[in-house]
Amino acid sequence: MYPHLFVQPLTGEQRQRLQQGLRDRAAFTVRRCQIILASADGTPPSAIARRLGCTAATVRNARNAFTRAGLDALHQKSSRPHSARPFLDERHADALKDLLHQSPRNFGKPTSLWTLDLVAELAHTRGWTPRLLCGEAIRVALKRLQIRWRRAKHWITSPDPDYARKKKRATG
Repeated sequence: MYPHLFVQPLTGEQRQRLQQGLRDRAAFTVRRCQIILASADGTPPSAIARRLGCTAATVRNARNAFTRAGLDALHQKSSRPHSARPFLDERHADALKDLLHQSPRNFGKPTSLWTLDLVAELAHTRGWTPRLLCGEAIRVALKRLQIRWRRAKHWITSPDPDYARKKKRATG
């Protein structure tokens, strides 16, 4: 069996701050304070987890965070990834607009209407994105770049030279 690891011995100031944290409004801070105080008193992670109704992994994560960051570990950090950046950014906005103003047939596609998945495929083959994106990611990128996306409509046309005159007469 592995020996239980506990947090380092607490200073008087740290213990006082942890005791104050037990009355904090944020549940995250209260839970972290409970875990760290129990660990400092020599309670093993599994016993702390049972007492607080969480997992032993949560206890170990709190203990490790306190060891790394000290009292700063009592406050919840953002869960947003640090590397979050859009795949399609302003560098490709003009090229994307130009692409959408052309027919997909110009790029060897069997359709004359753009779909979001088709735009994603072409953006990937042109090297604008590192991987093939889904249609929803393309829609979000177009919205962020302020490129209006309106789905093309199928219009019934005829090769008849008098088609426009006849249609106008029929529809008024």
